[in-house]
Parts: sequence; C-alpha cells; structure tokens
Amino acid sequence: MSRRLIAVLVGFALMFATVGVFAGGSSEKAGGSAGMKVGMVTDAGTIDDKSFNQGTWEGILEAQKDLGVEPKYLKPVGTTEADYLKEIGNLYDAGYKFIVTPGFKFETSIYQAQSKYQDAKFVLLDGSPHPGDYNVVVGDNTVSIFFAEHESGFLAGVATALQLKEGEVAFLGGMEIPPVQKFNWGFQQGILYANSKLGTDITMKAENFVYQGSFDNVAAGQQIAAQMFDKGVDAVFCAAGGVGVGAINEAKSRAASGQKVWIVGVDVDQYAEGIYDGDKSVIITSAMKRIDQAAYDMIKAELEGKFPGGRTLVFDAKNNGVGIPADNPNLDPDVEKKIDEIFQMLVDGEITVSAERGDLIR
Repeated sequence: MSRRLIAVLVGFALMFATVGVFAGGSSEKAGGSAGMKVGMVTDAGTIDDKSFNQGTWEGILEAQKDLGVEPKYLKPVGTTEADYLKEIGNLYDAGYKFIVTPGFKFETSIYQAQSKYQDAKFVLLDGSPHPGDYNVVVGDNTVSIFFAEHESGFLAGVATALQLKEGEVAFLGGMEIPPVQKFNWGFQQGILYANSKLGTDITMKAENFVYQGSFDNVAAGQQIAAQMFDKGVDAVFCAAGGVGVGAINEAKSRAASGQKVWIVGVDVDQYAEGIYDGDKSVIITSAMKRIDQAAYDMIKAELEGKFPGGRTLVFDAKNNGVGIPADNPNLDPDVEKKIDEIFQMLVDGEITVSAERGDLIR
C-alpha cells in the first residue's frame, strides 16, 4: 500500500494499551435536509490553527461534501471540563448527535457525556474516556482513536536527514504528553536510522530537545526557535500547536532575510503556513496524523451502520493513518522515493519504530 493513498481502512482496529459560545462555525450542508448533523467542539486554539482543530474540521467538511452531513463547530470560552461539557450539551440540544472532539483534554468530559447522552455518538481523537483516574471506559456510543506518532516522526526524521545530508536538528514540543513525546522519539530514531544506514551526518544535542509546556504560547515558540537557530540549528521539528506557529514565524523571518533554516511541521501538512516569499516555504516536510481521514471515516462508518462503538482504534502506517504529505516541494524526488520505500518497510514490518524513549535524548 503506497503512502500516497489517503483512504484509511476503517475496519483495522487494535486495542490501545492504556496508559459557551457559538463560534460562527455552522455551514450549510450539501444535499437535502435529511443529512446527519455532525458537531465538533474545538480545543485550545482556533479552527484554522493549522493543527489538530483544523485537521478535524477539514475531515468533517469533507464528509459534508461527499456524504451530505450538516456540520457545526463550537468554540468554548475556556478549556475546562465544564466548558467542554457545556458546548457538547449545546450541540446535542441543537440536534447534533454525532460529536467529534480533538485531544486528550476531552477525556473526562466525553466520559461524562457518553453516559448523559446515550443516544448520541462520540469520536474522541487522541484520548480515552475516564473519570479523572485514568480507569478507561469507552462507552458503546464512543470510539477512541490514537495515532502512531512515533512512526510519523520517524518518517519525517529520515526525510529531513536525507534532504539536509549534514547539519543539526532540534525538537520543540508543546506539553510533555505521550503523543508529543512519541513524535520526538520517532523523529530521533529517524535521524539515527538515516545516519547509520543512509549515509547522513546529522547532529542532535539534548539542550535543543525541549518542551515549552503549552500549545498556545506563540511568542514563546518564536523565542525558543530563535535561540535554537542562533546556536546553529538547521531544522526544528515542532509538535507544539500555537507554540509551533511561533517557531514557524521565526523561521519565515529569517528565511526572508536570506538565512537557510527549516521547520518540520506536525499533525497536518503545514507547507502553506510556512510560505514567506511567493510559493517558497520553510516547511521541509510534515509529520502527519490523518486526523481528517479519521474523522471522515468515523462519520462514514456511522452512516453505513458500522460505527465501531466501544472500541479503541490505532491508526498507523499499516492502515495509512500516519505519514508525510503526498507532495513535499522542499524534498528532492530521490528523497521522496526513498521515504516511499521506507514507509512500505514499516507496513511490512521490516522496520519497527519504538514508542518508548529508551536511550534517546529526552
């Protein structure tokens, strides 16, 4: 199966080892008035955050286009459990009984909502419902979806190393939580793989692998990236939401003045976010989770009477749930070809990427 295929195989499922204001987001559906109403509650940030919120919403909009559903998103006034529950309730009361939520911050609110609104369906991306004690209960009306971020980070690491050939890379994370950590660990493994097997010479220093502690501090992201670039870093992998946007802004400013610096994007294809001159972008590639496809596939499954309620699904290379963009203007064709080969090796089990830190840089 090629990396360039974008259809995720909905039937693939693995049990994951455990660990109010309307935002003007309604949209007219394509089709008749009988379309299923699909709602989304955003996490911190905006619907055009070039990250998790946007990826989720784009999947819902694709379902509007293809399947005739009626979408609406709500942006809470805050990010507490109460804020999320309020907007879930607002969606439910408005007839939106299929609700998608992006991120681990929804875990306790979905735990409550799945019992309170038993005739609704919930899709929780990157989280498992629990009451606050991490004793996970995925209700029959809920599906919990995780991604193999370490595999996506690995592919982005190999691609970055092959394109740079030599130099220094860094990592800027948001909150130090498992999905962000796995991006980091996979990226490091990708760099090490390229150095040991593909002839690259990329340096990594522990001081340049950091977590800022939030997903919305744009100014901090720009400051940290500036410090990294000043120390000679050539490319920064940002798994940090709005913090990463700050890093992208710093890279764009430097690129516009002639400095050759790069950002590795995350979650979605961030090439457009990195454009600084014409169609030139500082995004060398992006470590993607097929967030949009996951949302789309769950909507489609519900319409077909196949909603996998009560289950935890893992989207990885084998079901094309992670990867890098199909088009990477800043990667040479021979690099893209090699990444296609390596992706297939992941699918075939010839390469295994660890989801643990092990001996890697913290």
